[in-house]
Amino acid sequence: MRRVVVLALVGLAVAAAGGGLLWARNAPLTVPVVRPETDFAVKVFGLGTVEARVLSRTGFKVAGTLDALNADHGDTVAAGRLLATIDASEQQARVAKARAQVASAEAAVAVAEAAARKAEALLRQRVQTNRRRQSLLERQSVSQEAAEESQANEAIAGADLLVAQSEIASARAKLDDARAQLVSDLSVLGQHELKAPFDALVVSRAKELGAVVGAGETLFTLVAPETVWILAYVDEARSGGIAVGQPAEVRLRSLPQRLFHGTVARVGLESDRVNEERRVYVTCTDCPPDFHLGEQAEVFVTKTVLPRALMVPEKAIERFDGATGFLWVIRDGRLARLPARFGHRTHDGRVELVDGLPDGAAVAAATASGFREGRAAAAEAAPGGSATGGARP
Repeated sequence: MRRVVVLALVGLAVAAAGGGLLWARNAPLTVPVVRPETDFAVKVFGLGTVEARVLSRTGFKVAGTLDALNADHGDTVAAGRLLATIDASEQQARVAKARAQVASAEAAVAVAEAAARKAEALLRQRVQTNRRRQSLLERQSVSQEAAEESQANEAIAGADLLVAQSEIASARAKLDDARAQLVSDLSVLGQHELKAPFDALVVSRAKELGAVVGAGETLFTLVAPETVWILAYVDEARSGGIAVGQPAEVRLRSLPQRLFHGTVARVGLESDRVNEERRVYVTCTDCPPDFHLGEQAEVFVTKTVLPRALMVPEKAIERFDGATGFLWVIRDGRLARLPARFGHRTHDGRVELVDGLPDGAAVAAATASGFREGRAAAAEAAPGGSATGGARP
């Protein structure tokens, strides 16, 4: 008898448990839903660094030993200001030699021109003499031999003049070469002085007096302070629609408690092929004047403002491909899984619902294992905005 009672109690317990499970499986769900938002700013996030559009890592074109340094870290320098010099004694000697060669070439030109003038005078004399003798020959007043000799002397004088004129051309060519060498040596001498290429702030100085610098080695890093901007990398999947002139917000790593404002100044034409990110350059309008190149910065670009939007968390979208996917909605008190199309994607992992929501239906803000077609469900009472959290019976 006792065994029968025990078995009956066990049976009742099993039946109750089964009934409880069945009730839990089919009980209506209370589901958090997405609420419409007005004047919604579509923002995308980019992580980047403080950079400068005009930056010069400048140094000497020739090697040498530093004998003067006129600028240091933090100095503001005007365009053309002398920053440093290297020992130029050897080059100064080359310039002196080049000047002497120019003087020698100028003297050679003068000698050649004098010789040419002498040859011209001699030629005129020989021409006149030859004309007289040829006239006398016609009157039989001079011998044939004397007339022929006079004709030959004129020809020789003409040839001598041609030689003298050629020597002038040669001397002038040598003078041009000497002058070109002087210009070249003066140019190299000028390369022993380093001047600021633009109005700049000295970010760093790499060497001290007496140090040897190599040709092309960086000595100063200069930036134009007015060209400082933020280089941000934005995920390509969210970068569509970013354009020059759009507003942006900037948060510097050193000042996380402050939010600065800026504008998109440039959108890179080439994306990062490895990280699949787009380069976006933002100028900051109210950032501190003291900047630090390379400092990390967070950038939020506002692509547009939607008058009314339904922003769905990406985690609530099934089989999402960036443009389409499937949503769980509450329609007529029942769950349904429907296809939908999407638009803008935001920095906080939400996507604009563009099409696919029937009239009177509500979009589930999250999914749960108990979701199935036709199950009774009701929207969770919540303030405006996107509800979060899982569904619960």
